[in-house]
Amino acid sequence: MFTLQDIADALGRPVEGDGTLTLRRAAEPSAAGPEDLALAMSPSYADALARGAARAAILWEGADWQAMGLAGAVTVPRARLAMARITAALDPGPELAPGIHPSAIVDPTAEIAPDAAIGPLCVVGPRVRIGAGTRLLAHVTVGADARIGENCLLHPGVRVGSRVTLGDRVICQPGATIGGDGFSFVTPEESGVEKARRSLGATGEVAPQSWTRIHSLGSVTIGDDVEIGSNATIDKGTVADTRVGRGTKIDNLVQIGHNNIIGEDCLLCGQVGLAGSSVVGDRVVLGGQVGVNDNITIGDDVVAGGASKIFTRVPSGAVILGHPAVKMETQIQIQKATRRLPRLAAQIAELRAAVAKLTGGDGA
Repeated sequence: MFTLQDIADALGRPVEGDGTLTLRRAAEPSAAGPEDLALAMSPSYADALARGAARAAILWEGADWQAMGLAGAVTVPRARLAMARITAALDPGPELAPGIHPSAIVDPTAEIAPDAAIGPLCVVGPRVRIGAGTRLLAHVTVGADARIGENCLLHPGVRVGSRVTLGDRVICQPGATIGGDGFSFVTPEESGVEKARRSLGATGEVAPQSWTRIHSLGSVTIGDDVEIGSNATIDKGTVADTRVGRGTKIDNLVQIGHNNIIGEDCLLCGQVGLAGSSVVGDRVVLGGQVGVNDNITIGDDVVAGGASKIFTRVPSGAVILGHPAVKMETQIQIQKATRRLPRLAAQIAELRAAVAKLTGGDGA
């Protein structure tokens, strides 16, 4: 239970009307009942709010809450920011009491803060350090010599490899794997793929040969306030650590290869894949299914549209799209031209036929 005043305090906004209204949950406007807080932060929700039975609502700035028949309201200028603060205020998070669950296996050399929580069937390896307020839910494993900061939340099935460092307030969604070995192999002699890359296609004769692993001596360092989505994977570096900067948010099913350096406050959306040894600047946004080649640099404040494939250096501030990625306005023109190709081909065929008729030839 909470009051409308509680929500206003979380938003840093004044209450209009009765702030003592007691509410049970947030709800969409048309489904909201008398004990629900209706979230109607755009004029487009006005009709839906009228169909519901809410007494209290979060409304867009300038809305006439009294004309809507409400007993109380809070108005906000930025809907999505308000949504972030409301959901944070109403989400208690998973319940897990401080202490170590009897079914957990914790190496005696591990250092666990007194108020940390280690859930059922967790495994914590030798010399691990886990900071104050951190919670490991069921089936989390932490490898030897890993460091996990304060107030982190690791959801069920998270895997933290050896020597990995997580900063403070890191959140890992179910199944995330941080610190697997990098995908790095070599052959005794120059391989077919090396020849193809060097020659841009001509491999010549390739002798049978097997792959030899290059082991990962580095690990992974994750900054403060990073979030890592379900089943995302971040590989260890070969010698130096793979790094993810403070405040970066990583979506589900993202793959970050060995030796990558990701800047601060980036957004990596679902199914993004980064090959090894690239550098990504600060505040970069990579849309869903963006692929990044190895050994390139992406500058600060770059935005890459969904499914873009990045093969070369991208300067700071660029907005790109396509396969291969180019400036977004260029890609839009390319797409328009591509859609015109069938009509253009038909016009060329007509012209050829007309020329043939005039010249008595076959138009070839």
